[in-house]
Amino acid sequence: MMLSRTEVVVGLVDELDAFGALVGPLDATAWEAPTRCEGWTVGDVAAHVIGSMADVVNGRLEGLGSPEVTAREVAERKGRSPAELAVELAEVTKLTADLGGAFDDAAWAAPAPGGYDGSLGEGVEALWYDTYLHADDIRAALGRPSERGPGLRPTVHHVAILLDKKGWGPATLTFEGLETVLVGGGGETVLTGDPFPFVLAATGRGAPEPLGLDSSVNVYG
Repeated sequence: MMLSRTEVVVGLVDELDAFGALVGPLDATAWEAPTRCEGWTVGDVAAHVIGSMADVVNGRLEGLGSPEVTAREVAERKGRSPAELAVELAEVTKLTADLGGAFDDAAWAAPAPGGYDGSLGEGVEALWYDTYLHADDIRAALGRPSERGPGLRPTVHHVAILLDKKGWGPATLTFEGLETVLVGGGGETVLTGDPFPFVLAATGRGAPEPLGLDSSVNVYG
């Protein structure tokens, strides 16, 4: 099931606003804190998220998400303060809202530009997913509690898409507070309860064994 265009565009913009509010007030010590993203500080994570969105709104789509492009996004923002990056993000967020409002349903369902394997809608959903997860990476690095929030639903949906492409499953996801999501058309593997530990396990951020799963559930493995 694909989330609606309106929900994803509005949700992404709101998530970007929240990300700016998270990183903007951070001090130098927090900015240099190591995260669970290997080799990355909090500042590096923020630079990647903001750099990715800046690339998108400026049409720099080729190789987006690749190690090379990600490294460039971070390098371009080295030495900039949290407040400076928050200002850049505010500008990028406005452009994101304007760009998202220009899409119609046909464009939303069409293949995404820049070599992304999926529709434009799935690509925009991936940006929401990425922002949501990296905000949690920052909270974890700073010893702050996770926030479920509206971004958890598209994150579960996007994880299901990635697992489907990977050939994992089939499985039926019936998590609390969410509609049923099928992987590989649905199957005998049925996952219930809190969706957040599943998201962490499926993105290499948490242990799969307490969920009765193994490392094959990691979409990046």
